[in-house]
Amino acid sequence: MSSDNPASATRRQFPAQVPGRMFLTEGGIETEIMYKWGHELPEFAMYPLLENPVAMDDVRRMYRAFLDTAARHGTAVLMGGFDYRASPDWGALLGYSAAGLAEANLASIAFLRELAAEYRDDIETILIQGFIGPRGDAYERNVLMSRDEAEDYHSVQLSTLAEAKVDLAWAFTFSDEEEAIGVARAARAVDVPVAVSFTLTSDARVHSGSTLEAAIATVDAATASSVEFFGINCSHPSEFMPALTSGSWTDRIRSLRPNASKMEKIALCQLGHLEEGDPAELAELMGGIARRYPLIDIWGGCCGTGAEHLGLIANTVGSARESN
Repeated sequence: MSSDNPASATRRQFPAQVPGRMFLTEGGIETEIMYKWGHELPEFAMYPLLENPVAMDDVRRMYRAFLDTAARHGTAVLMGGFDYRASPDWGALLGYSAAGLAEANLASIAFLRELAAEYRDDIETILIQGFIGPRGDAYERNVLMSRDEAEDYHSVQLSTLAEAKVDLAWAFTFSDEEEAIGVARAARAVDVPVAVSFTLTSDARVHSGSTLEAAIATVDAATASSVEFFGINCSHPSEFMPALTSGSWTDRIRSLRPNASKMEKIALCQLGHLEEGDPAELAELMGGIARRYPLIDIWGGCCGTGAEHLGLIANTVGSARESN
């Protein structure tokens, strides 16, 4: 499959930045539900919890804490979370048929919309996203694909997200430009707005070895800049701040979702408990970045973060944005 035609001027798009508006998105929901609430996530997948009423009560409490935080700080909300592992290879590992996996994707989005409806009077804007995880491991390049292979693979989940009419499909913890290009092409083919977040290594590079600037340029060149925006997730600021070099290329970065801890990611995965880092220090770092990069308007967290981190980030980033 290949979709090399330039992006249509009439394609669906994610809303552009609006002066004064800041989006808050959730924290590290997988690590929180495992280590704070005690629910197992085989293959790090959230969507099997949809079949567990006890777990879903806890999930609702977790999400409401996030939404309450957004309501208190007057932010817009970009909400997602269940479908990071809802692509064919990961679904097969969990015993899901193609039809069962599509049903899980649709149920995930339906749950988010149901929860969002509770806050219609408290939060002015709540947008719903679906997550696209990498085909292989996020922290090592154990599955390599051409851009055409990646387009074919990810088109399965993206077709379902198109059916669900999500506001955004977000490719998360990507480590390879070719896979990101494939996702962008697949999303454009079904007219779903798509964003790409890279996770960086300890030397502030994408796992392919490219600088973040080079990776973004490669994806944009191959997709007629059809990616709505780029972000960084699942990296602590100590890892990714050196990647934010000067230049207009940083205008393509609209989101940061940091890890709570400075620990190396593989070591972090092996801890067996939640590592929340220093929430106040993390928030201060995010506020500093907000002053340097005022176009970044989508803020949240990744592994180890929760409502406390999000509230502090909303405070420091909000103050920084007001002073710009």
